[in-house]
Amino acid sequence: MADRGASALSLPDDWPAHPEPILALNRMGSFDWDLDSGLFHMDAQAHEVFDLRPEEYDGRPESLASRVPRAESSRLDALIAQAMKDGSENYGTYFRLRRRDGTLRWTHTQGYIRRDETGRPRRIIGILRDATEEIAEIEARREQAAQNEVRRRQTNVVQVATAALAHARTVDDVIHVLKDTHGITRLGATSLVMGLVEAGRIRLVSDGPDNSFVPGTRITRIDEPYPMSEAVRTLSPRFIESPEEFAERYPVLWPNITHLQVTSAAYLPLIAQARPIGAMGLLYSDRRGFSPEDRNVIVALGSSIAQSLQRAMLYEQEMDLAEGLQQAMLPRTIPSVPGSDVAVRYRAATIGGSLGRDIGGDWYDLIPLPGGRVGAVIGDVQGHDTHAAAVMGQLRIVLRAYAAEGHTPATVMARASVFLHELDTDRFATCLYAEADMATGVVQVVRAGHIDPLVRHGDGTCRRIPVEGGLPLGLSAEFGRLDYPVGTIELDPGNTLLLCTDGLVEQPGADLDDGMQALAAHVATGPEDVRELADRLIHEAEKRGGDDDVALLLLRRRGLDTPQSGGRLQQHVAPGDPEALTEARRMIRAAVRAWGAADHADEIELVADELITNALMHTEGSAVVTLRVLTGTDRRLRVEVEDSSSALPRRREAGPSGVSGRGLLLVETLGDVWGVEARGGGKCVWSEFVVPHREP
Repeated sequence: MADRGASALSLPDDWPAHPEPILALNRMGSFDWDLDSGLFHMDAQAHEVFDLRPEEYDGRPESLASRVPRAESSRLDALIAQAMKDGSENYGTYFRLRRRDGTLRWTHTQGYIRRDETGRPRRIIGILRDATEEIAEIEARREQAAQNEVRRRQTNVVQVATAALAHARTVDDVIHVLKDTHGITRLGATSLVMGLVEAGRIRLVSDGPDNSFVPGTRITRIDEPYPMSEAVRTLSPRFIESPEEFAERYPVLWPNITHLQVTSAAYLPLIAQARPIGAMGLLYSDRRGFSPEDRNVIVALGSSIAQSLQRAMLYEQEMDLAEGLQQAMLPRTIPSVPGSDVAVRYRAATIGGSLGRDIGGDWYDLIPLPGGRVGAVIGDVQGHDTHAAAVMGQLRIVLRAYAAEGHTPATVMARASVFLHELDTDRFATCLYAEADMATGVVQVVRAGHIDPLVRHGDGTCRRIPVEGGLPLGLSAEFGRLDYPVGTIELDPGNTLLLCTDGLVEQPGADLDDGMQALAAHVATGPEDVRELADRLIHEAEKRGGDDDVALLLLRRRGLDTPQSGGRLQQHVAPGDPEALTEARRMIRAAVRAWGAADHADEIELVADELITNALMHTEGSAVVTLRVLTGTDRRLRVEVEDSSSALPRRREAGPSGVSGRGLLLVETLGDVWGVEARGGGKCVWSEFVVPHREP
């Protein structure tokens, strides 16, 4: 603790010859060290600082060795020698003295070096003072500053985590924030586990690093002997300060996590609105114990996490309801159109770049019409909320009803606009309605503020088809303009009509016309199959992101040599109705034999039975089984099973003793080809068999 230089003593020439009274008033002693004789004179106050009686000191510096510890003496000698060597005029430092009773106390000294005309040191005069209280104050200030810095860092962790959690909209978002390097790991935790309370149980939603999952803990009861269960049960945190304490308190869990080298842990109940909604565990591998400040910060952070988690859970519940509402409003199934291939897709908007989805008012529909015609609808209700979805559902039903009644396209659109205007809502909608006769290829198009359709030709070229339009639905009645011009498009065999909402076209900072040109170019280079093309377009929309949802409808007129339907039977199979399943099997066997494919009856019935069973087991609704004959260059029998789930079938490894998991392998082995198609809010799994070419 040297303070040579500015803080050291610099004595003026008129310094009092006897300064002892002045120094004594300031509880300081003085000394005068004659370097030529080696005598070290101290006044009475200096004797008191050294805790020496006058008769115990002979004036020689060596006699102070009993009061100055060897290490301190060596440091002082080196400091003074260096000051004399480098020409310094003064020096100063703190050092420790050993008092008469053996205790140590801090002392401060300042010395002024007198030199002769040659610069040689001849004399050192200076002062001594007891610095015990001063050092204690300095240490206290340092300790307080260190504590303040720790609190500042800990508060910063809470603030950073809380700020990041404010943007978390889903449970996965919350977990991602906590696992991020700028999140809770700043507290030194090496692992995070989290569970949600559901129906008296705790469901694990984050189980820490790889190889850390403990079998049997994915779902646990609140009364089980686990730390998260105990935190939820008691509504109080559990701090585990050593491996020994962990092993003693939780002997069931500890043997399964010893490989994580946990040295301490903190488990917190996540409480929101006075009830536990989950629990969180922080595992440490480089610390033992928790200070009161650590505990306070962790508990405060737990409170912030609980609030964010509750918001995320409520948001996900609302989104589940909203998505269910939207799926209910969209068509459950899309009818097959003779002479045509159809593909429909819907993509929800992305929320602020996160993984969540927002609800919107985009929709599509395909309406069977008298005389083999079909009505294709694409539309977009203003807004992204449940109200937009509800308005969309009502508008879709009304449009379908007006079209099914046989009204002309212009009348259908005008009546729909009046309906929306009278619906007592502030929303408007854009819409395009196309009525197509696929036998002739003539398509009548009416546009209400919507973007134009596109047509892809058989040679692969794609172009935008300008269609004169009217005002958006809901506004035309308000402004007294119910006229909707009708445009005509001719689809040659092999041509595809593309209808979409602006979410597929618009890009940030780009003009709508540029977006339409880019879409046309993308369609031109896409696959010919409408299902593959629809998947590619939606995939591109996924990569681009965006804050608008997308609805897409593709209608392709088949070529003259494309296989056409030759026969068709359909059966509805409800869950829990064995009679319906038996009837479906009977229908399949009878139809296969009647159509001259008895040699394939067993395989076809077995594949159909597997597809129906999977639909009933893995979805919550019924199944619709369709059997049809396709004729062309070869004759094929096609089995289709539709359900209301959008989840795709997955191949699973059954294992040597498994009784399930071989379904898709069976379908693939027995059928010549199989696949999956989106059908409105659900899907269709199909399989085809090549059968002898003869008429049924």
